[in-house]
Amino acid sequence: MIQPVARSTYVPHIDGLRAVAVLSVIVYHLNARWLPGGLSGVDIFFVISGFVVSASLADFRKSTPHAFFAYFYARRMLRILPALVTCLLVTHVFAMLFIPLAWLSDANQRTGLYAFFGLSNFFLARNHSDYFDPRAEFNPYVHTWSLGVEEQFYLVFPPLFAAWIAGAHWRRFSALLFGLGLIVSLALAAWLARTNPELSFYMLYTRFWELAGGVLLYQLLGFTGHAFSETHRPVTAFSQGGSIVSLLLVVAGFALTSPRSYPFPGALLPVLGTLGLLFFLHGREPRDIVMRVLRIPAVVFIGQISYSLYLWHWPVFVLFRWTTGIESIPQRIAATTLTFALAATSYYFIERPPRRMLRLRTLPRWAVIVGGIALIGVSATIALQINAHTPQWSLTHVGREAADWYPGRLEDIGKRNCSLRARGEVVGDSAVEIWSGADCASRMSSMPRLFVIGDSHAHAYSTMLMMFAMDTGTEVYKYANGGCPFLSLQLNREGYCKAFADDAVADMLPRMRKGDILFLPSLRLNRLTDQNDQTNETVAWQSTFSPAAVAMRKRAIGEAVTALAPFAARGVRIVFEAPKPILRVPPFRCVDWFNKNNPTCSPGLTMQRSELLRYRQPVMDAYAEITKRVNGVSVWDPFPLLCQDEICNAITRDGHPLFYDGDHPSGYGNRMLAPHFERWIGRLIGDEALANQAP
Repeated sequence: MIQPVARSTYVPHIDGLRAVAVLSVIVYHLNARWLPGGLSGVDIFFVISGFVVSASLADFRKSTPHAFFAYFYARRMLRILPALVTCLLVTHVFAMLFIPLAWLSDANQRTGLYAFFGLSNFFLARNHSDYFDPRAEFNPYVHTWSLGVEEQFYLVFPPLFAAWIAGAHWRRFSALLFGLGLIVSLALAAWLARTNPELSFYMLYTRFWELAGGVLLYQLLGFTGHAFSETHRPVTAFSQGGSIVSLLLVVAGFALTSPRSYPFPGALLPVLGTLGLLFFLHGREPRDIVMRVLRIPAVVFIGQISYSLYLWHWPVFVLFRWTTGIESIPQRIAATTLTFALAATSYYFIERPPRRMLRLRTLPRWAVIVGGIALIGVSATIALQINAHTPQWSLTHVGREAADWYPGRLEDIGKRNCSLRARGEVVGDSAVEIWSGADCASRMSSMPRLFVIGDSHAHAYSTMLMMFAMDTGTEVYKYANGGCPFLSLQLNREGYCKAFADDAVADMLPRMRKGDILFLPSLRLNRLTDQNDQTNETVAWQSTFSPAAVAMRKRAIGEAVTALAPFAARGVRIVFEAPKPILRVPPFRCVDWFNKNNPTCSPGLTMQRSELLRYRQPVMDAYAEITKRVNGVSVWDPFPLLCQDEICNAITRDGHPLFYDGDHPSGYGNRMLAPHFERWIGRLIGDEALANQAP
């Protein structure tokens, strides 16, 4: 029978330090301006974890390696999994009910699924999900990256620590392994902070030095004969001064560190401060000033529930952000109160019962490990089923009426002339989607092919373009890259997208024949809102009407003329999209009973028609100048259909959305625009059958 570790003396000030860590993270997530370096609470947790997990094995009695590994992994599973799995499953349910699928949330479900396996940090890094991007504030699982780092550390910790357990003559070897790991990890963190910040932030190999620091501190105390259970060493001037200086280092990290400097060099101050606190407070009498603060009962209690606090605070904050908002003081108080209530419930009813199992000497460790693996698999399967039933169970209009909101869906388009054939091809760093009609009842005479290039607004016309292919039987080539406009008339937006434009043009031109159509939908006005927040409207107007904007647009017209010349030389018809109405709020976030009063939605879903026409007029003037200088250029204008009254409304009188967010047309908007677009193309090419078809 395997003998467990003898229970070490409880150390209240470590729970107090955990409280400092979790409260700093919560404050940072409520408002980063309040505590710019509050995220370093995660780094404090890492150091504590390395120290405490080592100390938890301090008195492990010699046994086989198999026994050591089994004991360690069983202990970690009972400590981590029950609360984590519960939080993830509950979050999946509420996310399914209240969070619509969108660009703002397109990584949410996959992050949540990876989190069951301790791999969400891998997914976030691979998906280029910047922790400091506003999108992260709408993903209720982003915070699990740090749990992934810890769980991965627990995979490599036993082999590195086994030598310490093996006997005194092996202990230096274990310390050497952790020391080398710390040096390599710190070097990687410094290098990747400059070359790949996302990898540097999320991965174990750039965070290992923080956890290893805690392990090495424990081993240092072991080498100097200070047992973890040792208590009541007298407080000295040196230890008191050291604890105060260490606390000041932690506070300096909270106040002075830039969020984007993590983990290097941002984590240096809090890590050094935490190591100092653990060292100088170790085994001391509770007369130390810092220790007395950390041992305040309320502070210790917060530390005891800190794991559940960390688990629950972020999903609660994100769900508030998606629903009522979390900008006002009452909303922040409500979100924080709910977080503490859930954390206390989790601590008493989910965390503590499995911990009691650790004291049962006869508990089969293999059964705990197998049960933990089974729990992960079953829970992930349940989460998959929850995600799959989002359309049926969602409380959002977007979730229940997907075809009305999402472009690219072909529900409710009715019977068409052809079925749709779709294929894709790689084009440099991007791709082209090719749609064509198949099994057509009839074909339009002399129908040219349609080539489309642009940013997300080219994607946003997917339903309309697929309907065009199905109605005419022709081929549609769509080159779209979100965030990369083509001839946006705003030169500051195009430099980083040059590779996409060059690859697309190089692929298009050899395919084109005389009479083909080049359609150029792109955002050519500054947004008044993003999906995540409102923008500065004054800055947006200045970007259109200021002298600098006028001068830039004049240069952009010249560059557009040059870029279009090869197409005009081939006899290609060039069609610009006139600017559509744009909104001050994203409709998909503001149409449900639980989010209508969100501060994001306060500007409302309407805009003055005259105001929007004035805002877009400089772009229309630029089109007129390009039309004079390039043969075969014309402008298709969806504005009159999307705004038919003096007040433009994002929602039709019968409740259908015309826009998904502040500027992209919805699926319903696509279906409404499709007949107009087809008739307009019919007139452009002189095809009477297409030009005169019924709407």
